Amino acid sequence: MINAALYKREWKGNWKLLLIFGAVLTMYISMIISMYDPEVMKTLDSFAKAMPQLMAAVGMNADSGSLLGFMVTYLYGFLLLVFPMVFSILRGNALIARYAERGSLVSLMAAPVKRRTIALTQLAVLVNGIVLLIAYCTIVELVCAWYGYAGEFEVSELLLLNGGLLCLQLFLGSICFLASCLCSDTRSSIALGAGVPTLMYVLQMLANVGGRAEGLKYVTCFTLFDAEGILAGQGSAAAGAAVLLAGAVVLSGLGVLVFDRKDLHI
Repeated sequence: MINAALYKREWKGNWKLLLIFGAVLTMYISMIISMYDPEVMKTLDSFAKAMPQLMAAVGMNADSGSLLGFMVTYLYGFLLLVFPMVFSILRGNALIARYAERGSLVSLMAAPVKRRTIALTQLAVLVNGIVLLIAYCTIVELVCAWYGYAGEFEVSELLLLNGGLLCLQLFLGSICFLASCLCSDTRSSIALGAGVPTLMYVLQMLANVGGRAEGLKYVTCFTLFDAEGILAGQGSAAAGAAVLLAGAVVLSGLGVLVFDRKDLHI
């Protein structure tokens, strides 16, 4: 159950950020897909082989033969992981913690609306924003691929890939939402909501390099998003996406519960 009036008001903030992130991602996605060319790929693969640790750190590996493999290497290792994550950090902080810090929760709580309804409404705003951003990226990818390389890959494979990406971003968003519900000021909310996902991504970068740091992959959620495994139809990749989705539900539910029982001092 959500509050329609609050939902509409919060969407004003969502649209502004979505337009900015949509524009930036459109530019990068179209630019990178347009680079797909056998000769260009040889150059990029040569660079990856010359600096394997640097490229592996951001999830970029050599020998990406197909268009979709090329996209996985140069889009899903960094851009489509980090940009939606930053969107979640910015919106997640604004949903609860900013209201608490400014004392604006007084007006919200004065209305005949339950705390749980407020929390669920704010959560719906964040979730819908993430879903819309990933859906938009999918459309841009399909349009760019169809325009320049029709028939180069199966649409169903891209949809499965972005389904896994959506599960990851929902999990990251749930961390930001929980942090916003836990904290009563934006500084603490950003420190926790941005710090945890950023730390996990840094650990994933170190794990990608290999060596002694490879074991760090077991303490980061990014390992559960196995783009290559999803394309290969591996059951473990599907299970990883399912775990991310389940984790998102649990953390989001915990955030709602925390807000519902929290002493707001208003």
